[in-house]
Amino acid sequence: MSEVYDTVIRGGRVATASDVFDADIGIVGESIAAIGKRLAAGKREVDARGKLVLPGGIDSHCHIEQLSANGKLNADTFESATISAAFGGTTTVIPFAAQHRGMRLREVVADYHKLAERGAVIDYAFHMIIANPTPETLEEDIPALVETGHSSLKIFMTYDRLKVDDEELLDVLAVARKSRAMVCVHAENHGLISWTVKRLLARGHTAPKFHAASHARAAEAEAINRLIEMAALIDQPIMIYHVSTAEGAAVIRAARGRGIKLFAETCPQYLFLTEDDLDRPGVEGAKWMCSPPLRLASDQEALWRAIALSDLQTVSSDHAPYRLDADGKYPSGDASTFKEIANGMPGLEARLPLLFDAMVSQGRLGLRKFVEITATMPAHIYNLARKGSIAVGMDADIAIWDPDRAITLEDRMMHDRAGYSPYAGRKLRGWPTQVLSRGRMVIEGGALKVDKGTGKFLARDGGEAAKPAQGATNDRAATWRSYVL
Repeated sequence: MSEVYDTVIRGGRVATASDVFDADIGIVGESIAAIGKRLAAGKREVDARGKLVLPGGIDSHCHIEQLSANGKLNADTFESATISAAFGGTTTVIPFAAQHRGMRLREVVADYHKLAERGAVIDYAFHMIIANPTPETLEEDIPALVETGHSSLKIFMTYDRLKVDDEELLDVLAVARKSRAMVCVHAENHGLISWTVKRLLARGHTAPKFHAASHARAAEAEAINRLIEMAALIDQPIMIYHVSTAEGAAVIRAARGRGIKLFAETCPQYLFLTEDDLDRPGVEGAKWMCSPPLRLASDQEALWRAIALSDLQTVSSDHAPYRLDADGKYPSGDASTFKEIANGMPGLEARLPLLFDAMVSQGRLGLRKFVEITATMPAHIYNLARKGSIAVGMDADIAIWDPDRAITLEDRMMHDRAGYSPYAGRKLRGWPTQVLSRGRMVIEGGALKVDKGTGKFLARDGGEAAKPAQGATNDRAATWRSYVL
């Protein structure tokens, strides 16, 4: 008897990180049940002739319905953000459960779960931001939460109300090693940034364009190097977030060449925008303010090289949407200084189309690499075992792309709540036309097809990527660890 499929995606060109081929895809329930030619009819047939059939994207670094350390809530809810992600071809997000000083981590995580359960339309996991590394957080909450599937932590080496000092950083690395969790890091030298900001403001340099100068390039490379040395000493794998400079990428390449177990990412803003975008009349440049700041065209080329060499394994959005009003980017209206302006830009929806246009339509690195950095490697690093590829038994998270569809990005096209896109005006070729999550048609015909709150939480253990390297450093380091860990 022929198998009965709930859905058959027929006649498309399927791509994974390792292969590109023509095939039908048969879906039963939430999973891919068959891949082949001339599959039996499904209860629903999706015509993918002339289209590319790709794994749904995984955005492993985005801020959703998150309260900042300054008490400012970003513009998106889990509903609006995940709808925006889905329209852009993303089927899984990993935002943050953000602890601030004085907060109990368990309660923070529970609160973010309630928000996501109410709104998310696609699947999600959480990174836990650790800003209050007390004995209670380190010895009780982190181990317990890792056991329940929250296997990645984030720490900041800068920001007045979020940063951990070197001793606290070592504490977090040590507890992560014991718990088998991944540690993700915003790596910039806080003292250098703080010193520079004070001098710029004292000299009247307050416009958004001075934000780039306030984060000296050396702040990134120095902090990455310091972080790597501490992580190597503890023998704890790390993920370095949003690498923005050629110097930062060079430090990472050198460390990986030494056998240090680390991963790193960049973001579309560092591949497609430069610090010149900040130099606008008045405070308009605030639209392009993010941290680390936008850099130079030469950095873009260095980052593309690092992606090609797999020194950078993923490209996330770092979606951090703030509206263009007093509750968002402009707390003091037209008098807002770069120090006051909220750092962050929207980008969940535009991430994949920007990368598709550059990598596939324009031929930079190609289709398989596109799939690798946007889906397969995020799934591997963060142990999303059923995500990130098209194979029998995997979740049917699939984006069907029209490779010839030409789009000019406009503010009004975006489905997030920031009210603008930093990429407006860009002409792109290639766009996702249908998006499935666990076999459900989420986006079709330019419309949302599922209800809010139907996304699922993805419990994860650390997986292979979070295991210590065990032997990547010398015998003296191993002896030292035997004494102190």
